[in-house]
Parts: sequence; C-alpha cells; structure tokens
Amino acid sequence: MNTKLPLLAFFTFLIFNLFNAKAQSLTATVIDSVSQQPIPFASVQLKDKWAISNEEGSFNLVFGDVIKESDSLIISIMGYETLSKPISEFTTTKIALVPKAIELREVIVSNKNYTADEIMDFVEDNLEKNYSNDLSKKRLFHRTSNFDRWTQSDFKVKKSSIDVLNQKFIDSIIYTVPKNDSFYSEIVGDLYGNHDEELQKFNLLKASKLYDKSTEFDYDKIEERFNNILKENVTPGSYFKIKSGLLSFKIDSDEVSTLFEEDVDSTDVAAVNKELEEKKKSKEEQQKNYGNWKRDQLAKIFSGLPTQEDSKLNFIDKQRKYDYTLQEFTFLGDNPVYVISFKPDGSADYEGTLYVNADDFAVIQVDYSNVKPTSKFSLLGISTNNYLSKGKIIYNKGKDGFYGVRYFESENGMRVGVRRPLKIIEKNKIVKGRNKQNELSGNMDFVIISVEKNEMIVFESENITQATYDGFTENNTISPTYMPKYDPTFWEGYAIMEPNTAIKEFTATSAE
Repeated sequence: MNTKLPLLAFFTFLIFNLFNAKAQSLTATVIDSVSQQPIPFASVQLKDKWAISNEEGSFNLVFGDVIKESDSLIISIMGYETLSKPISEFTTTKIALVPKAIELREVIVSNKNYTADEIMDFVEDNLEKNYSNDLSKKRLFHRTSNFDRWTQSDFKVKKSSIDVLNQKFIDSIIYTVPKNDSFYSEIVGDLYGNHDEELQKFNLLKASKLYDKSTEFDYDKIEERFNNILKENVTPGSYFKIKSGLLSFKIDSDEVSTLFEEDVDSTDVAAVNKELEEKKKSKEEQQKNYGNWKRDQLAKIFSGLPTQEDSKLNFIDKQRKYDYTLQEFTFLGDNPVYVISFKPDGSADYEGTLYVNADDFAVIQVDYSNVKPTSKFSLLGISTNNYLSKGKIIYNKGKDGFYGVRYFESENGMRVGVRRPLKIIEKNKIVKGRNKQNELSGNMDFVIISVEKNEMIVFESENITQATYDGFTENNTISPTYMPKYDPTFWEGYAIMEPNTAIKEFTATSAE
C-alpha cells in the first residue's frame, strides 16, 4: 500500500494549520547548501512582511494576513542564489541556499568602467535623491545587549584610624561587586519622525528586560553599612576632606553616603549636591519614562547613520579621509552591486565595505569596524578608551523610491580605568584642640570593560503628513516586563529578530 501521498498531504495540511494559527509565524534557520553552516543576515520576505536571519542564521517571520498556498517566500543575500518558491514547499526548519558563481554580464562589460573614487562621488551626489528626510511612521524592534566585566578591582588600605574600616572590610565591599554581568532589553514600537534627533516621537507597544537580579550591586546595603560605621565613629559637626592626587573637595558628614553612588570632581559643595540630585532625577525619569529613554536611543541611531550629514560614521561624506578600492561586481537578486572596500587615509577611524547599487548609486549595505580607538582619555590616573566600534547597516528601497534602514547593528566597547590614591580625612571645627579626627587612605586600582550591542529591524515604514505627526501624542507609560529567563511566548504575535542561543539559554540564579 502506497502511503507517501497521504503522508505528504497530512504534513502539508499540518504545516498550513501551523502557519494560520493565531501566532501566524514561521521560524527556521538559513544554511549554506554546501558547508551546511548558518547564513546570517539573510533577507526573508513574504508578501509585504519581512524578517532577517540573526548571526546564527535563525529567523522568525510573523504574518499579518492569512497566507495562501500560492504565496511565495523569498530568501536572498549577496553571494547566494535567491530562493523563491511557494510557502507550501517549505516543510523543514532548515532552508538551504546555493552559493552563487558570479560572472560579469555583457551589459556591465560594455559600460564605462568607473573607479572606486568616481563611484563614491556618485554616491555622495545622489544622497538626497536616494534617501528621504520626510516624516514617516516606522514599526520596529530594538534589542540592546549589555555586558560588563571587571578586570581589576582593588583598594589597598595604607592607613585607617577607624578600626572597622580595615582591609578586610574594604575587600568585602569589593567582593559584592559582580565581576561579570549581562543585561538584555527588547522593545517593539512605532517611531514617528525623520532623521532629526530632536523630532522623534515614540509609541512603545511592548518591552522586556532580561537579567540576573542576584548580580545587581546592592547600593542600599552598602550605604547602610557605611552609614552605621559613620554614626558610631564620626563626631557630630564633622566634614570630610576628600583628596585624590591633585583633586580635593569638602563634603558634610551627612552627605557622605552619596559618595558611593557618584563620581565627584568639584570643589564646590553646592555643585556636587546639584550633580547628585540631577543623577538621581535622571534615574527616576528612566524608570518612569522608559519609552522616552528608548526613543532617545533610537533617535541617536537614525541621526547617526552614515548617509546622514556630519555622522561620526563619516566614510561617505568625508571621502578625503579614506582610500576606496573597487573589489568586485556582484548581484543582490537582480540588482547589480559594486563592492567597495575602504580604509583610513590618515587619521580616520574606520575600515569596511560598502555595497553600492550600480543603477542609482545608493548604498544598500555597510559593514564597518574601527581600526583604532574612536576616542580615548588619560589624565591623573583616570583613563577611558573606546576601543570597539563596529556594525552592519542594511537599506531597503521603499515603494516611494527612497531607501530607508531595514536593519541596523552596532557593537561598542569601552574600557574605563581608575588608578590613583584616595584619602578621606574627617575634620571638625567644633572639637577643641584637634581639628583632624579620622583618616582613611589607600590606593585605588579599578578597570571595567563595558560592551553594548544594538540590533534594530524596521518591519514597516510609511510616509506621514505633518498633520499626522503633529496629531500624535506620546503616552509612554509602559514599563518593561522583567524576565529571569527568556520566555519565547512573550513576543507571540509580534515581529521580532530571533534571539541567539545565549539569550535563549539565559537563566538568572535568582528570580526575585
């Protein structure tokens, strides 16, 4: 008895019922048909819905409408044959793309052979033609991944006139600081505006944060321990003289606890207190207005794109600072593409690759990385080094003929170091005979490395009128939902970028 046809019909029926379920989504992994390795950043499109595979080749495509058996799923990426076939034929969770052998077409051979510099001139000349600054409404997903790592945390006590403020106590405080920490946040929302950082409005629809609460540094407990010590050992009416190398300032005893939350570099007590109050207010605003905080992050992304004027990613509008080389000619689907590498010509910060549409000279993809620190500072034992800045940007041509960002990824790393002496002297003008009451002195040696990764996908974009923009009022009262471990059901029904393995397997040691 032949059971192949009934089984095929059954699985086809099952697949379509899965597609047309409430979530209406497809999750799969794009792989190389030869090496069987995952293919990151492949474009996946079904009608007007779009997704992109993550660094592990996985994607999640959410459908807005009920699909038909004849609807085609299109998967494309440079270097591979574009795959387009009815969605009913996708019956596995792995989708293989065939590497593409690139051959120069006769039409290209007969065209004028432009140099890389000439192509880049055309790119700059056509920026306004290819990239609109009109108002739009963009439905997007944004994920931020933060990683902090302390590579050095030490304070050697040289002198302490308060017995309990000894090396053992200081070491116990340092021990409570988590040496490695990670934090993930994800949001879906609608961004209104253009590329002007000051003209953005945001409608936050849903948000989550994923981290381990047990690794949070408990400032309140540390502050309580110090306050108890001060109450028992500090004379009423005292003030403290803080010295660190050439820096010195005064602060009253009842304000000492704030020192453990702030970096103070002023000799003006009023200015110090104002700084403390502003930082406290900023933290409260961040908690109350999470959507506004995220809006500002997104605004910086759009205003800092390399196709924008005066961008720090200046390898398009500051061509004199770079050397360009035409590497090859290829195709993205049916679109001819120039592949141009760039590197600094002098003091520029970046190297990378630009993919330029040969028909309209629009940059459709950028891969970049820094060749040296983008900024650094070192003075009196305090140093900062922005040692990492890399990313990928993919543009897509809209129905209006203009290109807009479809996918944005950036990874930035900073090293901060403090290596200097610290002396805290308690003084009192009320006590007769001895102005100096207590002293704690030692040497600080702290180094922290922080890395932040941003991933953003624009799933839908539509032009809007000034009246629509003016008529929209922000009401970002949504707070992120805390998750001690990743919950795949949280984003059911929403288009997002498929998380990587590290996020999927993240589990907090404490769920409090």
